[in-house]
This record gives sequence, structure tokens and C-alpha cells, in this order.
Amino acid sequence: MDTNRDDDANPREDDSGHAGEAAEPERIFKTFKALELIRGFTDRALGLLCIVLFVVLVVVVTWQVVSRQVLNDPAPWTEEAARFTFVILALLGAALVFSERGHIAVELLVSKFPRTAQLAVAVAVEVTIIFFAILVFVVGGYRVAENAWDQQISTLPFTVGQVYMVLPLTGLLITFYSIYHLIAVLLNGERPLPSVEETAEVI
Repeated sequence: MDTNRDDDANPREDDSGHAGEAAEPERIFKTFKALELIRGFTDRALGLLCIVLFVVLVVVVTWQVVSRQVLNDPAPWTEEAARFTFVILALLGAALVFSERGHIAVELLVSKFPRTAQLAVAVAVEVTIIFFAILVFVVGGYRVAENAWDQQISTLPFTVGQVYMVLPLTGLLITFYSIYHLIAVLLNGERPLPSVEETAEVI
């Protein structure tokens, strides 16, 4: 009787072990799905912000031309407003391109590699992007913004440092997108090399 009880107990231990192993991929999958939701929300918010900034840029430049050529009374604030708006738009737009893996890449040689080598290159690229995004944009951008925080812009109610805060923000966005793509590639959710269809939307 005792032997039968022991035999009955062993399958239960095995079943619990298999259940733990099965739960691990499920947790990873749920984490990745959560990242997908965050990425989708960030894409929509960032895309909307870029549209608003582009409209603001068009309005400012249009008013600059009208005030100078038609009214003969140039608005002095338009030049700095247009310049800073363009810089912010370019940085945030570049971050949005990273969401679609639309950055410039020469893939002619890597596309000839076996899939394992392509995977290694893709991981190396994303890790390199994360490193430079944190070092240059987040850390370096924050220091630049901190140093110029009290530097006034003569024609606008902002300081140069406040405008420069877009640098660490861009770095955080690029870092998030790169981490997302790194996980997606490792989980076989994305190809190691972005296809033409993936980058066509950005281009």
C-alpha cells in the first residue's frame, strides 16, 4: 500500500514541474504582449505629437513670410520658434522611425548570412543602439539641458534647457523601441532583418 502511495505521489511532482515549465513561456508571452500594447500607445501618441508639431511649424513659417513680405512688419519670434520646432520634430520623428525599424541599414552582406548569424547581428545592432541612446541622448542630453536650463530665449517664454529636454526624451523612446525589437527578435516575433514591407510605411 505504501508503495502505491509513493507511485501516486511521483506523477504529481512531475506534473507540477511540467506546469512550472509551461507557465514560464506563458509569462514571457504576456510580458511581450504588454510591451506591444505600450508600443502601440506610444506610437499613436508620438505620431499625433509629430503631426501637431508639423502643423505648428507650417503655421509659424507661413506667418513669418506673411509678416515680412505682406505686412512689412517681421515677427521676430517666428525665426527661433520655427528653428526649435523643427529640431524637436526631427528628433521625435527619428524616434518614431525606430519603432518601425526604418533606420538606415546596409543589409546586402548580412542577408547572405545563415539565420543564426543574422540573429547575432540583429542583437548586436539593437544592443549598440541602446548603448548609444542612453549614453548620448539620455545622459549627454540631460547634461546639456541642465547646463543650459537658465539660458533664456529672447523671443520665446522658454529657456534653451527646457527645449533641450527633448534629447533625453528621444533617448528614452529609442531605448524602449530597441528593447522591444530585441525581445521580439529573440522570441522569433520579428525577422532578424527588417523586410521591405516593414520599412515601406516609414519611407
